Parts: sequence; C-alpha cells; structure tokens
Amino acid sequence: MLILYFSHSGNTRTLAEYIHSKIGGDMLELKTVSPYPSDYDAVVDQAQQEQRRNARPDISTGIPNLEAYDTVFIGYPNWWGTLPMPFFTLLERQPLGRKTIVPFCTHEGSRFGRSERDLQRLCPEARMLEGFEVRGSRVGQARADVDAWLRRLGFLAG
Repeated sequence: MLILYFSHSGNTRTLAEYIHSKIGGDMLELKTVSPYPSDYDAVVDQAQQEQRRNARPDISTGIPNLEAYDTVFIGYPNWWGTLPMPFFTLLERQPLGRKTIVPFCTHEGSRFGRSERDLQRLCPEARMLEGFEVRGSRVGQARADVDAWLRRLGFLAG
C-alpha cells in the first residue's frame, strides 16, 4: 500500500500519518516545485486561479514505481471543491490503472465536493473505495472515526 498525500497546513499530513500508523505501507508527500504561499488567503486565491486556468503545477516529488502498489490512499485538502491541482499533474502523468484507490480529505465544510468524481475521471480503470472526510479543525479528534472507516474497508481487524 502507498499513502500519497498533499498537505498545506498540516491537517492532511496528520491524518495521513495516523492512517499510516494503523495500516503501514509506504507514505509519500506530494510537493510542488514552487511552494504554495503560507498565508491562507494567498493560497486560497492561488488554488482558485489554478483551477480557473486548469493549471498543472510542476511537482518535485519523485514518485516511486506505482506498479509496486495494489492500493493507493490519496489524501488532500479540499480546495475549491476538489483535490489540489498537483494531483491532476501527477495522475495525468502516472495513471493508476486498475489499482484500488482510497480517498481521504480534510476540509472546512465542503466535505468531498466533486473530488471523488474528479479522481474517478482521472483514474477511470481504478476501483474506488469509500472515502473518509473530516474538518481540518477536527483531525486531532478523528481517530476513532478513522479506525471505524478502516475497519469497514477491511484494513483493520475487529
């Protein structure tokens, strides 16, 4: 398994690390060549502009041989209703074929938005499992919910 995530404020990273602590596998953070601004309003504006332009930001993360993984957890903050544009860059360059995809996202009220549909469009041959979403401000209190989700999917015994 691979846990592949993008995190700006750290909420998605915290969630990815917790999932990793429960199921193991490899973990990799997707990063861009040009870092996003640290200021919240500036990053929100940039994310919206990228979507409007249908941009594909350059990524700096070296992606391992994805053929080695059967299951890929994909974690991200919901930016303007979908996953951050760096995932579009990655998944168009390295399709996931018939792998199993498990999405998880952080948000501040928009839940998954259209991100699951966009993931399915980017990975049309993949099998998508039920995702997990949580408000970024509640990530620290979501452990029991994450455990229950992982159990429902068969990644945790019990």
